[in-house]
Amino acid sequence: MSFIDHLEELRHRIILCLIAMGIGFAVCYAFKEPLFRILMRPLTKAMEPGQNMIFTGLTEAFFCYLKTALLAGLILAMPVIMYQIWCFVGPGLYNKEKRFLMPLVFLSIFFFIAGALFGYFIVFPFAFKYLLSFGTDVIHPMPSMAEYFSLASILLLAFGLVFELPLVLTMLGRVGIVTPSFLGRNRKYAILLIFTAAAFITPTPDVVNQCLMAVPMMILYEVGILGVRLFGKRKEETQP
Repeated sequence: MSFIDHLEELRHRIILCLIAMGIGFAVCYAFKEPLFRILMRPLTKAMEPGQNMIFTGLTEAFFCYLKTALLAGLILAMPVIMYQIWCFVGPGLYNKEKRFLMPLVFLSIFFFIAGALFGYFIVFPFAFKYLLSFGTDVIHPMPSMAEYFSLASILLLAFGLVFELPLVLTMLGRVGIVTPSFLGRNRKYAILLIFTAAAFITPTPDVVNQCLMAVPMMILYEVGILGVRLFGKRKEETQP
C-alpha cells in the first residue's frame, strides 16, 4: 500500500471508531441518570442520612450527565475501537509479534478494568467516608456533581493505569531494559516509590488509604517480576 492508501485506511478506521462512539453515547445517554447514580454510589453510601449531592450552576447537572454518557459510551465502544486499531496495525506485524501483542492487548484491558473496579469498590468507600468525617455541626459537606465527577473519573483512570504495572515491566523485560535480578535488587527502592505514588494517587493522605493502594501495587510489582522472568529477553537472544 502507498502512503496515501495508508492515510485513507486510517481515515476509514477513525470514522468507524467515531460512529461506534456515537452509537455508544446515544445508548448511554438514554440511561444517563442511572449511570451517574452508579458512579456516585460510593459517595452516597458514605453520606449521612439527609445529606445530598448538589449542583451550583444551571448547566452543571446537564454537562455531568453528558460527560457520564460520553465516558460510558467510550467504554461501550471500546471493543470496536480495539478491533479497528488491530485491523490497521495487524497487517504490518510479523506472526511472532502478533502472537505476543494479542494477549497483551486483552491483558491490558483486563488489568485496567481490575484497577478501576478496585478503586471503585475498595478505595472509594474508605476515602469518601474519611473526607466526609470533617463535617461538624456548623460545617456541612455538600459535594457538587461536577466536583465529584471530575474527582471520580480522574481516580478511576489513575487506578486503571496503575494496575498496568505488570505489563509495563514485562514489556521492559521483553526489550531487554530490565531483568528479574535487577528488579529484585531494587525492590526496596520500588517500595519507596510505590508508597510515594500511593500518597499522590489516593484522595486522602491517611495511612489506611495509602496502604490500600500501596499493597496491591507491591503485589503487582512482584507479578511484573514474574512476567519478566517468563517473557523477558533471554541471554541467548541478546548474543550476536
